[in-house]
Amino acid sequence: MYDVAHNAGWVSVGVDHDTAAFAVESIRRWWTTMGQAVYANATTLLITADGGGSNGYRVRLWKFELQRLADQTGLALTVCHFPPGTSKWNKIEHRLFSCISQNWRGKPLITYQVIVELIVGTTTTKGLTVRSALDENKYEKGRTVSDADMATLNITPDTFHGEWNYTIRPRPSD
Repeated sequence: MYDVAHNAGWVSVGVDHDTAAFAVESIRRWWTTMGQAVYANATTLLITADGGGSNGYRVRLWKFELQRLADQTGLALTVCHFPPGTSKWNKIEHRLFSCISQNWRGKPLITYQVIVELIVGTTTTKGLTVRSALDENKYEKGRTVSDADMATLNITPDTFHGEWNYTIRPRPSD
């Protein structure tokens, strides 16, 4: 995660598969570790995401797991996916990942702990700070989400490219 307003990053270092469940767990960990304290009065999170991969706009598990996060936190999650072929426009690429890559350049990434420490040691003269943690959870590949499960989502497509831009709100509790 990259918080543009605070020039702060969060990186989950996973030991298993890069799935939609892992991607949403990374958001959850950022929220409980960093975001909630900084945005205590937030009612909505804006998430910019790539158009493909584990957090792609067509990935049903991504939306299903985001719904679980919205229900858990009480936050509305507004997601804006970058159009296909434009993910390199995402500020996380230029303001976070490139700085991490420069910081660990030439250093052997021999253990997960070394990776986490190098990520945390990433700073810039413009004040970038980065936190990181190891995620040792197992994430099952190939999980499917049924049409019935998709029908339970409290999702509202945006009027502009609703397939790429949408808000998932917490479901009313019974």
